[in-house]
Amino acid sequence: MPDYPADSILVLLETSPGGELATSAAGLLGAASLIGTPIALAVVPPGQAQALAEQAAAAGAAKVLAVETNSTQSQLTVPLVDALEAAVAAVDPHAVLVSNSIDGRDIAGRFAARTSAAIAVDAIGVSRDDEGIIAHHSVYGSAYSVDSAATFGPLVVTVRQGAIETRADARPVALEQLDVHASGAASATIDSIEPVIETSSRPELRGATRVVSGGRGLGSAEKFALVEDLADTLGAAIGASRAAVDAGYIPASHQVGQTGVSVSPQLYIALGISGAIQHRAGMQSAKNIIAVNKDPDAPIFEVADFGVVGDVFTIVPQLISALAERKR
Repeated sequence: MPDYPADSILVLLETSPGGELATSAAGLLGAASLIGTPIALAVVPPGQAQALAEQAAAAGAAKVLAVETNSTQSQLTVPLVDALEAAVAAVDPHAVLVSNSIDGRDIAGRFAARTSAAIAVDAIGVSRDDEGIIAHHSVYGSAYSVDSAATFGPLVVTVRQGAIETRADARPVALEQLDVHASGAASATIDSIEPVIETSSRPELRGATRVVSGGRGLGSAEKFALVEDLADTLGAAIGASRAAVDAGYIPASHQVGQTGVSVSPQLYIALGISGAIQHRAGMQSAKNIIAVNKDPDAPIFEVADFGVVGDVFTIVPQLISALAERKR
């Protein structure tokens, strides 16, 4: 049986149906490098393990355990939980890190229930003390910071995308095939997969390093274009408050908040957003928050690092012009 470092941290890497590495991988491997030696697990279609191992090693994986199977094309989640269970048995890691995505939360929850492991959800950081691994969380609309740890076994942690700045150093490629015994657990069946290809110059909202969001203060879907203009100038993703989504300014996939997407970018710009607790819960962990609102008493200013009281339709065009001039 292969030997693994005593401080191994197992990282489940998400992949697309075609076998491409998800953007969350760099943050997960970076988080693992802070508390131990990153050991990656990837479940990919046959013949794609080597290519994915090279990507994972470049992102900091000391070793990549690969499971080549087509079962993920026909079953939801369960094949990945089976692989994770086999990997934990082989590696005996101090912790298991999984992306806090829709699939990641499902996998982590199923694995924890199956193995009676402790689970810490939506962590924005991890660290280690003399007693083991600690997960750090921002809760109650980011009003409080709390820590969680396991009293036994490896701690399973789902990590919020974009929350980890650290990136691990590249390592030589070390690939190992992992044998997995199918559990036969009940699973939803996938009848077909039809990839939806969207062409956009803007980054994906979840995990973006820069986000520009608009609220109901923009006034209409047509005027919401101001948010898009600033986002394009900054190379940022586009977000929105629930009020803007409910008003029909932008699709719900852009909603930031407790019932939308949680983001932790380096820069978050809120335009015409009052800052209801529901919205702040999804963005308050951003490293730098800039708010523009004509109401000086808007709650968004309570969490903003920089606030501008004024009309977004006067201020933002000036900002775009200044940024464009600076790029010349």
